[in-house]
Amino acid sequence: MLSIFNILLIFKFLRKIFWKEWIGPIFILIILFMMILPLSSFMLDIFFTFNITMSIIVLLISFFIKNTLEFSIFPTILLFLTLFRLSLNIASTRIILLKGHIGTFSAGHVIKSFGSFLIGDNFLIGIIIFIILIIINFIVITKGSSRIAEVSARFILDSMPGKQMAIDSDLNSGLINIKQAKIRRLKIEEEANFYGAMDGSSKFIRGDAISSILIMIVNICGGLVVGLIEHNMTLYEASRIYTTLTIGDGLVAQIPALVISISCGVILTRVSNNKNINEQIINQIFFNSEIFILSSLILIIFGLIPGMPNLIFLLFAFLLIIIAYFLYYFQYEKYNFLKINKNKFINLNNNKESNILSWKNVTFEDIIKIELDFFLYPMINNDNRNNLFFHISKLRLDFAKKIGFLPEKINIVCNNHLLPYHYRILIHGIELGSGKIFPNKFIAINKCNINEILSDHKIIDPIFGYPAFWITPQLKYYAKQKKYHVMNSQSIIVEHLNNIMYSNLKDLFGRLEVQKLLKYISIKMPKLTEELIPNIINITCLHKILKNLLFENIPIRDMRTILESLIEHSLIHKNSDKLTSLVRLSLNKFITQNFISHNKKIYVINLDPNLENSILNIMKDKKKFIQSDLNSFFLKKINLVLKKQHSMNLPLILLVRHKIRMFLSYFLKKYFPRLIVLSDLEISNEKKIFIINTIKLQN
Repeated sequence: MLSIFNILLIFKFLRKIFWKEWIGPIFILIILFMMILPLSSFMLDIFFTFNITMSIIVLLISFFIKNTLEFSIFPTILLFLTLFRLSLNIASTRIILLKGHIGTFSAGHVIKSFGSFLIGDNFLIGIIIFIILIIINFIVITKGSSRIAEVSARFILDSMPGKQMAIDSDLNSGLINIKQAKIRRLKIEEEANFYGAMDGSSKFIRGDAISSILIMIVNICGGLVVGLIEHNMTLYEASRIYTTLTIGDGLVAQIPALVISISCGVILTRVSNNKNINEQIINQIFFNSEIFILSSLILIIFGLIPGMPNLIFLLFAFLLIIIAYFLYYFQYEKYNFLKINKNKFINLNNNKESNILSWKNVTFEDIIKIELDFFLYPMINNDNRNNLFFHISKLRLDFAKKIGFLPEKINIVCNNHLLPYHYRILIHGIELGSGKIFPNKFIAINKCNINEILSDHKIIDPIFGYPAFWITPQLKYYAKQKKYHVMNSQSIIVEHLNNIMYSNLKDLFGRLEVQKLLKYISIKMPKLTEELIPNIINITCLHKILKNLLFENIPIRDMRTILESLIEHSLIHKNSDKLTSLVRLSLNKFITQNFISHNKKIYVINLDPNLENSILNIMKDKKKFIQSDLNSFFLKKINLVLKKQHSMNLPLILLVRHKIRMFLSYFLKKYFPRLIVLSDLEISNEKKIFIINTIKLQN
């Protein structure tokens, strides 16, 4: 007794054999049985329905394939369907001649419907329609398809040697590997075989059309003879029944044949460009709104002619105007989209050399780049002063005034790989920030621990990490009254960019910026620059010193003091870190003013003298300090104190002894980027210092 498992295995095996190996032979056997054995009217209806179904499927496939080789089995399917249709004609002829005297339902409901309903039981009209279908199929579609297949096959075969040589050339030059060359050769061979097969298969359609005419004549003549002699029918009755059945049989066979011929024409006339026919039609017909405007004007003229169906012409003219309007709108949006993304990822020249590989094809990372999702690009296209370009230009201006150098132009591109409504901010190609925004909404940031809920769309502020809500414009003023910090979508990106730029000042200040800065200073202060560079220090050393200042968020606006300090100390000291410390001492008043509160005080955290001594003793060996217990203890204490400072909205300033300031600043920067480390010598004497917390060595 077989188990269920064994039965399933046998069924799986039989199914595999049936579908993979035996479906073709079984289909041919069915065709032969249909030619030899008599079929019932019910079976005839099933096979006619199957024939119509297959023709529709083949037609839809021909519309949706993107390349002719995606349907390379089409010539074989064409042969099978032609044989199937001819076998149906034989089977239907048999049943019409044998049982036609019974009535029009004797050959099945499909033939009856095509013979009665479609032509209204008027067999003369049916004959005319049948002949017209034959003319369309035979003279127009089939003849054109045959000619196209013949010419295509000839051109494909003639071009094969050139294509093979091109593949060999690409392989020898290293543009493709052996595997890619094999794939290309196989594709050329398949293409040649396909068009060669189509050249022969198109003859099947022509033969099918001719045979349909002959079968119709034979059926009518044979039916009249059978009806008059064997069944003693009148001439009118025999003509009505047998002609109706014959015309129904011819129509039910010719309509699928016409559909298959259309499929053949679609496949042969298409241009392979990795798009299906539907996309090509839309792209190439609906590409210019002016065409539809002119067409609508012509229809309006026709609609105004007396005697014409004015309403119909004017209705179509109105429809074309609507289409033209939407086409113009989408073309305008596409133009703006392409305009702002002309430098998207790879900038290719539009001249004749654009297809030649050169150094122009090499792309370099922008210093600052903003990537927007497709849905966010209208923020750039706004013509008012609220667009993203305006805000970013203002940001660069404010940055230059505060920091002392002009950052490189910020490139804005569209990245379709981003999630909807997302953006990214990159510096030197590295993502340093990202977020999700909604162009038509505002974000209400909760900086004051407000308990009121503004909407169901609660998020975390992508800039500083505060709780926030996305709100509609109607809630904007209400949120401000409740002390929420409200920003629009452009401001979020700009504020996020601003925060990232101020956190990465040294990465924005490269060698090129130094040269531009010196060029500008040489105009304002020519004597200082001539004395300092290159007589005392070189540009590399100056660049290093300025980057050290920017790394610790010290603006370089006061270049006069910086240059004078370097002229004074560079003759004695050559180390850039030492010179940076001396420059900071010269800038003490300038540094101090950046951290003065509204009540003229500087709120700081300091270290216990014992802790400072411990750090001073161990800092000579940085590795030893990192591995020591003092390091972990110190970081924990700093973290706790800074959290307290942050909750009180106080500046994060650590005041330490001058000897350990640089060491601690560089060490703590990677853990606490917003922490400012100042030395006691950098605070000007006239400023009041208010110590909020002291970190002690004891727990």
